[in-house]
Amino acid sequence: MALDAPAARCLSDAPLRRRVTAATNKVEAFNGFSQWIGFGNGGVITGNDPVEQERTAKFNALLTNAVIFHNALDIAEIVRQLQEEGQTIDPEDLAHISPYLAEHIRRFGEYSTHELGLQPEAYDPHLDVDFSPLRGGGDPPGGDGYEQAA
Repeated sequence: MALDAPAARCLSDAPLRRRVTAATNKVEAFNGFSQWIGFGNGGVITGNDPVEQERTAKFNALLTNAVIFHNALDIAEIVRQLQEEGQTIDPEDLAHISPYLAEHIRRFGEYSTHELGLQPEAYDPHLDVDFSPLRGGGDPPGGDGYEQAA
């Protein structure tokens, strides 16, 4: 069986293999987290109605993304607090933090909904961290700048 050109390139290009592995690991981590979030009925969609199946899948994706977003906000707030305390934040350390954190989530707990109508404060997404060292300063020709971060 002969290898096609993309497979041969992947086998001979170590940086490409690292990027593919990193991307695959990120997708698998997301899928595992999404499955953990969608714990009802063991994560199995039992109905035969395609509309209900799609609704269930979309609700799980929405809930998963909402938790990931909340985790990212929490991580950013902790980084800001550390910076205010005088800590130096290394972008290489931040590159290894995953937003797929679940230890603080009580899936079977009681949750208050009386705060749903409250308007949150405006959020500033800016972090005072220089991520350019992760990109190697400048992108190589034809590169996407993520070789060192992957």
